[in-house]
Amino acid sequence: MVGLGDYGKSAFGFEDLDVYQGACGFRRQVYDLAHSLPGREKYALAQQMTRAAISLTNNMAEGYGRYNWQETTQFFRHSRGSLMEIIDDLNLCLEQGYMTDDAWQDLRRAAESLVRQINGYIRYLQSKKSG
Repeated sequence: MVGLGDYGKSAFGFEDLDVYQGACGFRRQVYDLAHSLPGREKYALAQQMTRAAISLTNNMAEGYGRYNWQETTQFFRHSRGSLMEIIDDLNLCLEQGYMTDDAWQDLRRAAESLVRQINGYIRYLQSKKSG
């Protein structure tokens, strides 16, 4: 199965996935926002956001390393769940006035693109289950 053991430029393979690279870019954006939050949010919202952003990419890496389409699919579903968690955090940031509407919309667009990539990779994995 292509993508679950065929290594590209990286010795680890998952780093070559477009979906992983997109998630890393999104993670950086979330980190930037989390670091800009008020100090009172340092141990609450900021920490929650960064944990979810880490989980987003960690689950992709772990799932890829399983070399089994079922387990890989499950871990990518966990990544998608972490992304949804971040969306909820972004909504809270907007409600609390921690970000502008424009910044919120930019991150939402990035998240929408990323969820399409994750769903596409999951569909790809599902299509390979019979092969």
